[in-house]
Amino acid sequence: MKILVCIKQVPDSAQIRVHPVTNTIMRQGVPTIINPYDLFSLEEALRLRDKFGGEVTVLTMGPPMAADSLRKALAIGADRAVLLTDRFFAGSDTLATTYALAQAIRKIEETFGPQDIVFAGKQTIDGDTAQVGPGVAKRLGLLQLTYVSRIAECDPDKRELVVERRSEGGVQVLRTAMPCLVTMLEGANEVRRGAIEDSLRAARAEIVTWSAKDAGIEDLTKCGLKGSPTIVKKVFAPSPRSERAAFVEPAKAASDSAEALIEAIFSRQPSLEADMTKLASGF
Repeated sequence: MKILVCIKQVPDSAQIRVHPVTNTIMRQGVPTIINPYDLFSLEEALRLRDKFGGEVTVLTMGPPMAADSLRKALAIGADRAVLLTDRFFAGSDTLATTYALAQAIRKIEETFGPQDIVFAGKQTIDGDTAQVGPGVAKRLGLLQLTYVSRIAECDPDKRELVVERRSEGGVQVLRTAMPCLVTMLEGANEVRRGAIEDSLRAARAEIVTWSAKDAGIEDLTKCGLKGSPTIVKKVFAPSPRSERAAFVEPAKAASDSAEALIEAIFSRQPSLEADMTKLASGF
């Protein structure tokens, strides 16, 4: 099997700060990491490769420093890494990003062969849009399975994949044909640490680096700021709440405490009781 995993280098959200005057994100001195959701997709791709054979290619779009994240992916166990980097990609929103990634995936298939599965994380921690995976699938004409919690079956001979997908009503079990695109949920597996041999190989591995021209991207108006209709008007930190949490005196019986808590909530939010009653009645 040939599997491709889209990853992204993102700032560590635990250390991001917002400037108190300009309300812009302060990136100076903030370390970068592989988007955590992408790691679950990478692990799932490696498990399929270990079981059925083949190779795993990781792809990212970003500045030259994004090669560090690709080497980390190689150290975990990926076989090949491709970096799509060009100044024309600067300022890309999800629309421009999916265009560039889709073109790069077509180039990868021309160079290294057709891919059976394309993996991506459900979203990134810096954008949180969850649009890139489905957008790439749409551009490539791939069947897509989003919010996948488990891959139940995979049959490379029949070219079929069976997954469990989390939905609002519970869990959906879906069967699809390959090639397809899958976005994985957090906690779908336990990401491996990688062997020492993989770490040594990653340190000296050659990162395949493509510019927009190398990837076969001809229409540069669809890349970067020119191809991004999304405009970020303002970035700001949430205002601290002036209202403090209410304290409900505990009762001797747990049921009495629960009733007191419910009454306190309904007294503070009168409309909530009516909404909950309507929801419970099914109307």
